Amino acid sequence: MQNEKKSKTLKYPFILSITLSVIIILAILIFTVDAKTIENLSKVSIRYHFFAFAIFLNVLYWVFWGVRLKILANMMDKKVKIGLVESTKIVIANFFLASITPSMAGGEPVRIHLLNKNGMSLGCATAAVLGERLMDAIFILILVPIALFIFKGIRDLGFISLGLTIGVIVFILLLVIFIYAIIRPDKTKALLISLSKFFNRFLRKKESGKKLIQKINHEVDNFHESMYRFSGDNKKSLFLASIFTFLMWSSGFLIPSMILLGLGISPYFVESYAAQVLLLVIIMMPTTPGSAGVTEVGIYGLYGVLIGTTSDTLIGVFIVLYRFVTFHMNLIAGAIFQYRIFKSVASFSLDMIKKTDNNCKT
Repeated sequence: MQNEKKSKTLKYPFILSITLSVIIILAILIFTVDAKTIENLSKVSIRYHFFAFAIFLNVLYWVFWGVRLKILANMMDKKVKIGLVESTKIVIANFFLASITPSMAGGEPVRIHLLNKNGMSLGCATAAVLGERLMDAIFILILVPIALFIFKGIRDLGFISLGLTIGVIVFILLLVIFIYAIIRPDKTKALLISLSKFFNRFLRKKESGKKLIQKINHEVDNFHESMYRFSGDNKKSLFLASIFTFLMWSSGFLIPSMILLGLGISPYFVESYAAQVLLLVIIMMPTTPGSAGVTEVGIYGLYGVLIGTTSDTLIGVFIVLYRFVTFHMNLIAGAIFQYRIFKSVASFSLDMIKKTDNNCKT
């Protein structure tokens, strides 16, 4: 009965994510594909090796992420050594829940749990995963102004500008909250306790005030200790992790250029890299499961500036191929690996994190 309930909990966001992605892609194809598109496509000398290289780059993205996770995990917990194969498996397994939750937030609990399952304490596992998020945030914030400058030099972004403005504001706001929570843990505890007490009134199953305060104090202390470990004297490891953060995102950002080359279109290497940075800001906003629909519209707006949106530009075909490599491929691989690890795609839940928390030292 419980597994059935978990299965339903995961089924709805999964269906919604796939449905939204397919509907928006179909809508874009309807508006951008006609007889002229088919005629142009038949004249293009399709270079399949570039498509194969795009898939290779996506796999390389997984491996670079695995290397970074390995470096941070081994930095946080000196007693446990996580191997590259294991860390890469953890990364791939996290894709399923990340692909069906807003802001890819579902991937974090999976990675924390699997690191803990490999012998790391929960506090160290949390520090490693939150450290990844922090490094990604710094990387994106550095590149966003450069990316905006590149695109403003090409053409006005139109309706995409609104999404980017909201995205940048939300992104910076979340980063400020994140940093404030590290610097002022006591204030964070007080705020979370007040909010929890307020929302606890509307819950059917209410928690006692004492238990609620103990839980919040424990989680905030855990978070603060984790971030303290991350900012400790580990300059060499942090430098290596930063290098692999750059390599990880750069390998992913090159995928669209390879697909464009495969379709016989100019790769726009610099502009495409900038477009990926801006797209990342948009999809990091907590909107739809896996940002499905939002991503396709963002790609259409950003790459429409580069290659155009008329029927002879093949933008619809480009979006289908791009989303297959970077979204559907990750979703399928994530489901396979999650099934192999948990023996069921639906068996993982936050309950497992809670059980782990009770059985290990932070």
